[in-house]
Amino acid sequence: MMTAPDKERLFAALPTQDAPAMNRLRARLADDAQREGVLDVAYRTLDTPVGRILLAATDQGLVKVAFSVQDHDAVLRQLADRISPRILNAPGRLDETSRQLDEYFAGQRTRFELPLDWRLSKGFRREVLTHLRDIGYGHTESYAQVAAAAGSPRAVRAVGTACATNPLPLVVPCHRVVRSDGTAGGYAGGPDAKRTLLALEAA
Repeated sequence: MMTAPDKERLFAALPTQDAPAMNRLRARLADDAQREGVLDVAYRTLDTPVGRILLAATDQGLVKVAFSVQDHDAVLRQLADRISPRILNAPGRLDETSRQLDEYFAGQRTRFELPLDWRLSKGFRREVLTHLRDIGYGHTESYAQVAAAAGSPRAVRAVGTACATNPLPLVVPCHRVVRSDGTAGGYAGGPDAKRTLLALEAA
C-alpha cells in the first residue's frame, strides 16, 4: 500500500502550473489518506497579522502552532520524529482552527474552543500551560504570578521555559505572561509578534 508520504512525494513531482488542479488532487489525497487511516498529522499554514503560522492536528486535536521564525520545515521534521512520519498537508482537518484564529485576529473572538492534543508538553510545563488558559483576554500575569498559580512560587525560570516551549501559542496564550516590571519579555514568535498580540488585546 502506498503511504501518505509516498503519495505526497508523488504529487510533489507533478507540474505545478495548474494550481486549482493541484489543490483538488491534494484534497483528494488528504481524503484518501484520512479514509485509509494513514493520516496521523494534518497540517496547513495560515497568514495572520503576526506572519504565516503553521497549524498541525492529530485526530485528538490541535497539536502544534508554529511561527515562521521557528522554521516550518524543521517543525514538521520534529512532528515526524515525535508523533508520526505520516504527515500530510490536509487543510480540511484545520478549517475550524483557522476560522477561530481569523475571528481572533479580527477582534471577534476572545477565547478558543478547540480540542487540544497536549502530548508535546508534560510535567510542570503542562501544568503551567494549563493555567495560562485561565488568563483572560486583555489581561496579563507576571512569570512569578504564574509560578505561584502553578503551585511552585520559586519556579519562575521554569515558567519562562514552559512559555518558550509552548507547542500551542496563540491558542494557549503564553503571550499574556510578561515580566514583573510590565515589559513584554521573550516570545517564540519574536518580540514584535508578542507586542502585536498584546496591542490587539489592549492588555
